[in-house]
Amino acid sequence: MGISRRSILKGGVAAAALAAMDVASMSRAFAAASSAVSGPGDVVGKITVGYQGWFAAIGDGAPINGWWHWAPNMSQAPSPTNTGIKAWPDMHEYANGYQTAFAPLNSGAPATLFSSYDQDTVNHHFSWMQQNDIDTAALQRFNPFSGEGPTRDAMAQKVRQAAETYGRKFYIMYDVSGWTSMQSQIKQDWTSKMSALVASPAYAMQNSKPVVCIWGFGFNDDNHPFDAASCSDVVSWFKAQGCYVIGGVPTHWRTGDSVRPNFLPVFHQFDMLSPWMIGAIGTVQQANAFAVDVTAADKADCDANGIDYQPCIMPGDLSIRQRGHGNYMWRQFYNMTQLGVAGIYISMFDEFNEGNQIAKTTATQADVPSNSGYLSLDEDGTPCSSDYYLRLTRDGGHMLKGTLALTQVRPTAPVVNSTTGVATVISFQSRTNGLYVTAESAGSQPLIANRTAIGSWEQFDLVDAGNGAIALRSHADGMYVTAENAGAAPLIANRTAVGPWETFDLIVQPSTNGAVALRAHANGKYVTATNAGQGQLIATATVVGGWEQFDMILA
Repeated sequence: MGISRRSILKGGVAAAALAAMDVASMSRAFAAASSAVSGPGDVVGKITVGYQGWFAAIGDGAPINGWWHWAPNMSQAPSPTNTGIKAWPDMHEYANGYQTAFAPLNSGAPATLFSSYDQDTVNHHFSWMQQNDIDTAALQRFNPFSGEGPTRDAMAQKVRQAAETYGRKFYIMYDVSGWTSMQSQIKQDWTSKMSALVASPAYAMQNSKPVVCIWGFGFNDDNHPFDAASCSDVVSWFKAQGCYVIGGVPTHWRTGDSVRPNFLPVFHQFDMLSPWMIGAIGTVQQANAFAVDVTAADKADCDANGIDYQPCIMPGDLSIRQRGHGNYMWRQFYNMTQLGVAGIYISMFDEFNEGNQIAKTTATQADVPSNSGYLSLDEDGTPCSSDYYLRLTRDGGHMLKGTLALTQVRPTAPVVNSTTGVATVISFQSRTNGLYVTAESAGSQPLIANRTAIGSWEQFDLVDAGNGAIALRSHADGMYVTAENAGAAPLIANRTAVGPWETFDLIVQPSTNGAVALRAHANGKYVTATNAGQGQLIATATVVGGWEQFDMILA
C-alpha cells in the first residue's frame, strides 16, 4: 500500500522578515514587482480538489479485494478496533453500501460504507463538484507498479467517465511516497498508460498543455529518499513531453526547513508550486500567521521566478475539532484570495482518513455508528448540513474568481434556510494584558480590555463593510462599534448603522504569531488599549506596538 501524506508532520514555522503591513498591501507590493505568470486555465484561476478515490470493500469487485483505506487490516471489515478513518461519511445518497463490523448507527440504520470502485460513487462525487462549482479534481496516483496498480488503473477510467459526464476537469497527481523505483517507473507509467487520458475533453489543460502534478519531491524523510538530481530529471522529462507540471512540495520549500539539500532549483523548475499544509496549521490564528509570515513571501518568490502559486486550503480535522463551523476554512480562503494567488488546492475531497474531507459527512450523531466515537459536523453545537463544506468551497471559489466580493465574513449558512450559526462571532484578547475586550456596562460605556472570560459583552458579530473592511456589532446591545467623534473619543457600541466611523480594517501583523490590529476608517489610525490595557480603547496610534495588538478568537 502506498504511504500516505498523513505521515508528513509539521515542520518549524520560519517567519519571513516582512515589513509591518497588512496582507493586501504586501500583495499589491509583490504584484507591482512582478508580471503576471499564467492566464486562466483549468488550474490557474480555479478550485482544484485532491481526489483520493482509494476506498474499496470486500465484495465490490475491485482487484485489490479488501477494505482498502477503510481499515488497517484490509481482510477484515472496519470496526472500532480496525479503522483507518477519522470521520464517517453521510451514506444517504450512495446506491451501494457495504456492511461493516461497527454497531448500527444511532438512528438504528446499518453501519455501511461506500466503495470508490463503484462508478455510482464516483459519479455522485463529481456531481457534487458540479453542483458546487468545483472546477478540477487531482486524481491521486501512488506507485502503480505495486499491488494497488490494477485498482488505481481502473479508478483513472472511472474518474475520466465521471468528469466527462459532469463537465469537470481532472488530472493525474503522482504521489511518490514510498515509490522506490520512481525515477524510471513514473515515466513508464505516463508513457504506457496515463498519457492516453489526455485525449479526454475532461483532461485538465493549462497554457495549452496537459497538467501533471508530482507530489513528494524534497521531503526530508525516509518515504521520499530521492536526491535533487533524480527529481530534476523527472521534472525535465515531463516538461519535455509537453506537460504543465505542478510540484506538491514541502511546507517550507523556500526556506529549506525539513527539506532535502539542493532542492530549491528543482522547485523552481515546476510550472506551479503547491506547498503541503496538513499539520502545519490548525487554527484561525495560525492560518493568519502563516499567510503573512510565509505564504506572502512564497508567492513573491514564485512571481519572481515565473511560477504559478497554488496554496493548499483545508476544512480542518473534524476529529480534533479544528473546523469551527467553517470559520477556519473561510479565513484561509480570505487570506489566499487577498494575496492574489493563482489558484487554490483543497486538501482533500474524500480524505476521511485524516478528517479533512469536504465530501458529505455525517451532520448529526444520528448517522454515526453508536460505538464509533466519531464526531459529526455539529460537534461544536452549531448545526451544519452534510454538504456544508462543499458549499463553503463553492463560495470560496466564487471569491477567488471575483464573482463574490472579497469578504472576511463567512457568507455560507451552515444549514440552508436557517439563521443558526450564520453570524461570524469574534472576540478580542489584548496582547498587552491578556484580557478580553468588553462592551462595558452592556454597551453603554466605551470598550476596554479588562475581562478574564468571554461572555455576551465580549462578543461581536463580524460584519462585512465592503472592500475587505469590517464592522463590529456588539452582542451586549446589538449596536455597532464606532470610533466616536471621528476617532477622537474612545470606541463605543452605540450606532444603529455602519458608516465610516464604524468601519475598520482588520490587519494581521507579521512576526507576531497571528496578532491583529484594528485601523479605523474614521481617522486612519490604529485602535490602542491605552495605558497597557487599563484605559479605554481609542483609535489614536499611528503605528502598531504591543498596545495595538489583539488575538482574534472566532466562536
